[in-house]
Amino acid sequence: MDLLMTSYEKNITGVLGCFDRIIITGTRPQICYSQGMTSFLYSKGVRIFYAKFAEPFKESLRTNTGQIATDNNIKIEFVAKSHIRKEDLVKKVLDKRGTHPGLVHIISAMESCGSYRPWHDKKSDRTFLRGSQSKCLHYYFCFRDP
Repeated sequence: MDLLMTSYEKNITGVLGCFDRIIITGTRPQICYSQGMTSFLYSKGVRIFYAKFAEPFKESLRTNTGQIATDNNIKIEFVAKSHIRKEDLVKKVLDKRGTHPGLVHIISAMESCGSYRPWHDKKSDRTFLRGSQSKCLHYYFCFRDP
């Protein structure tokens, strides 16, 4: 925890004194909205309707997550139903493995997320991305802090 606080002290505006989890999220302001992503892709020479540029990143993320699971002798558990509480799954794993620190469990789930869809406006003859809702694969890495 101290390493996290030290590493990001300039970005931390407050500290929660009694917590049981930390959720770390982030965004890239330049590409977190459809016009920004459209501009980014055009600047890289990527054609909007052929934007498979994210495939290598997706595969790298899956491969690295699989390697982390293997290195820690953990099976990635896919949760297919939204009513299943992830906390309950982690508790079952903790009951078996004990409460020693480190990576406890990795959970994957298809969940709603913001996304983009390619769009061609016939009136302006412009092709761009439009914001959309989709389902994306999420990974939850559950750690036990010392």
